[in-house]
Amino acid sequence: MSRIERNFSLRAEDEQQDFLRQTWCNTCQEADLGMTAPVEYELDGRIFIEGQCVRCGDTATTEIVEED
Repeated sequence: MSRIERNFSLRAEDEQQDFLRQTWCNTCQEADLGMTAPVEYELDGRIFIEGQCVRCGDTATTEIVEED
């Protein structure tokens, strides 16, 4: 399946900030370091936000799980 770009800025400001803070960096092996330059997309029916780790600059990806 192909990647479908989504508009991260359409999310509520507080929701955006939560997603930017609540991250995991595979390089730093730490949670909640934060990310910059977020890009939201859908892939195989799942939604992701990808950006750069605030500490090391490597790619950090967060899967969004919508709660009912």
